[in-house]
Amino acid sequence: MSTDRGPVAEPAPPRAVLSGGTWREIVHLLANLPVDVVAFTFVAAWLYAGVLLAVTVVGLPVLTLGLMGCRQLGKAERARARALLDVHVEEPTPLRHRTHGGVGAWVWATLKDPVAWRYALYATIRLPWGPFTFFVTFVALFLAWPALPWLARWLTHVDRALVRYLLAPSDELERRIAALEAGRAAVTDTASADLRRIERDLHDGAQARLVHLAMNLGIAKENLTHDPHTAARMVDTAHHEIKLALQELRDLARGIHPAILTHRGLGPALQTLTTRCTTPTTLHTDLPHRPAPATESIAYFTISELLQNISKHSHATHAHIELWKTDNRLLIHVTDNGHGGANPHHGTGLTGLTHRLQSVDGLLLIHSPTGGPTTITAELPWRDPD
Repeated sequence: MSTDRGPVAEPAPPRAVLSGGTWREIVHLLANLPVDVVAFTFVAAWLYAGVLLAVTVVGLPVLTLGLMGCRQLGKAERARARALLDVHVEEPTPLRHRTHGGVGAWVWATLKDPVAWRYALYATIRLPWGPFTFFVTFVALFLAWPALPWLARWLTHVDRALVRYLLAPSDELERRIAALEAGRAAVTDTASADLRRIERDLHDGAQARLVHLAMNLGIAKENLTHDPHTAARMVDTAHHEIKLALQELRDLARGIHPAILTHRGLGPALQTLTTRCTTPTTLHTDLPHRPAPATESIAYFTISELLQNISKHSHATHAHIELWKTDNRLLIHVTDNGHGGANPHHGTGLTGLTHRLQSVDGLLLIHSPTGGPTTITAELPWRDPD
């Protein structure tokens, strides 16, 4: 008798009891014991030796070196939190030592470092907490593993809080300094890229054309006496080359800083810019007066970059630009009816534009759903002309 019951369904693949994030939390908790014991031992030995030797000349350098070591241990602890707890804390500003004043100024600047002292407090608090989390996790791993994911999450919440409050930059001023340093690096990189672009455009464009022009004029000079017709034709060609070279130089100068922006301001300069855009663009400006030249320049090139993106990528049939001043900010609003999908995180020109605006305390907001429309708002600090 046939007992065929049809194909037997395959069982579902087994699922891991603990996720990858939970395993990383468990590893972090189990590593707390050796890490925290070593850190506390270092801090205790350093403070004990530094305080005892403080009455001598050796004491202050010992305290100074210990604080420098605390900074490095704090950096390693932030890296461990990033890797295992997914806690991303900004690195504190590097300690700046005075270039004058000698060893005394260096020692005093290090002794006042709040980042290092907060790590010393962090290591002291961690001594009872670290071994406690290790033993609780170790026991639960064998005796209460079904509850281990919740237990690990609760314990690591405390670790996350300690890292955020004790190992983060000191205050808002320090965060601001870090942001300005990142902005300065972005400005430097942008300026270097612009200089390379100008050098490349000069070398490949106007310079090459002028070299060719000089050669043709030399040949025309040699033919002037015995073949004046050929010489006249070559001079006429050279005249045409001069016009092209001058046009290339004008375009290059406009790319550096358009003359109309200097002489007439942002509104007329943008009006000229929109007429050259391949996408029909309307412009509305509501500015009480001209801002500082630096603000005008950044706003002009921001809009120029956005219009280039619209022309190249959006397939839009219309774009609109609005500018207005509110409080101490210059707001730029650019919309188009293209297919959308603009994203500054894919290495496009919007990425560089975002960094450039952030470097001057500005920001770029992008709303570009797939299918459009795209709305981009740029905000710049308003500075009145000197």
